[in-house]
Amino acid sequence: MHHQLVTDRNALNSQSRRRFLGGIAAVGATLTAPNTMLASSGGLTLPRASSQITPFTVEIPQAAIDDLKSRLAGTRWPDQETVGDRSQGATLHDAKALVDYWAKHYDWRKFESRINKYPQFRTEIDGLGIHFIHVKSKHQNALPIIMTHGWPGSVVEFLDTIEILTDPTSHSGRAEDAFHVVIPSIPGFGFSDRPSGSGWNAERTADAWGLLMQRLGYTRWVAQGGDWGSLITHRLAQRKPSGLIAAHVNLPLVFPMEPPVDPSAEEQKALEDMSILGSEGSAYAFQQGTRPQTLSYGLADSPVAQATWIYEKLQSWSDNNGNIQDALSIDAVLDDISLYWFTNTAGSSARFYWEVFRTGFSNYSAGQIDLPMAATIFPREFYRTPRSWAEAAWPNLYYWSTAPRGGHFAAWEQPEIFATELRKAFSGMR
Repeated sequence: MHHQLVTDRNALNSQSRRRFLGGIAAVGATLTAPNTMLASSGGLTLPRASSQITPFTVEIPQAAIDDLKSRLAGTRWPDQETVGDRSQGATLHDAKALVDYWAKHYDWRKFESRINKYPQFRTEIDGLGIHFIHVKSKHQNALPIIMTHGWPGSVVEFLDTIEILTDPTSHSGRAEDAFHVVIPSIPGFGFSDRPSGSGWNAERTADAWGLLMQRLGYTRWVAQGGDWGSLITHRLAQRKPSGLIAAHVNLPLVFPMEPPVDPSAEEQKALEDMSILGSEGSAYAFQQGTRPQTLSYGLADSPVAQATWIYEKLQSWSDNNGNIQDALSIDAVLDDISLYWFTNTAGSSARFYWEVFRTGFSNYSAGQIDLPMAATIFPREFYRTPRSWAEAAWPNLYYWSTAPRGGHFAAWEQPEIFATELRKAFSGMR
């Protein structure tokens, strides 16, 4: 039975309901020989995955790096924006500075060395090759956790949290705080396969994650996610695959069945955030959710288009004072952008929005979740869920916290705070 925060439907006019539902839609917008990668005209050709768990190493062909630099050098720039702020999108000044650094100073090989420091694998699940990082803790009784990224993020978001979570005694923690960490790439993202057919939505991805944890031999585990990773984690919590005992999200995707008639101050702020997001910040989601293929031609062909499409969201959604480097270094930003570029996943990642839109985003919000749930709200998140809404949807909400700083990309921006929150949230689940 669904909880409703408002029962007097007659008190609502159709315009306010449409605005409310539009805001919800806006918020929705988650061992054999080592593999090698080959260059192709479409980006990378990933090795065929099997039901075995196969070690994987990132090694982008030099020809792909040379091609990127050639494309950057041949950029045709648009006119400058006609306003003195970012209300029209990424500014020409910011874009040129980013691209200049990308072309002249950024070192992809340095990032490769960094990500290859961690054990990576690919395995076939439901006909698709899934890439994942899997780092086991040296500590006994470490708790397995699967952490899922979103868009325009990637596994890059979690790299700085791995050692904090797996080796807590070297990072102001205790042995009993340890996790075994699993970080998969969503289908169509990064080094997971790009689906050749439709149907890879949040539910199917959640089912794949359950099978992945089973294949890794974990019989008792927890899940975490933000952005689309939050949606996938919600799906996991509702479907309750074998072994899942609790979940944590940093973007709770829960909403009342109707807009509150007499909202609290916290609820009113959430309604305002949803309204602003719907009117000023959701066009990208509707583009990706309705015509991802049309968008993909430009993003697949132009690295500047791909870079600015991502950069604008990193700038807008991170906890910064107008300078993205308050939250993320330019190298970190370009690690993520370059990953999208070299894997040619602009279109396939956008199609995840199309899949969610086909299913109906509001359907993800309405069902109760009785699995033990935890959440941390970061202050510069684009939408901050009121606790009252989470309590109505999650009868077993057992942990709720507000972080002192950080934005939408919580693990990436504030890895220490993020890891501390996970230690606290799951301390009673060991």
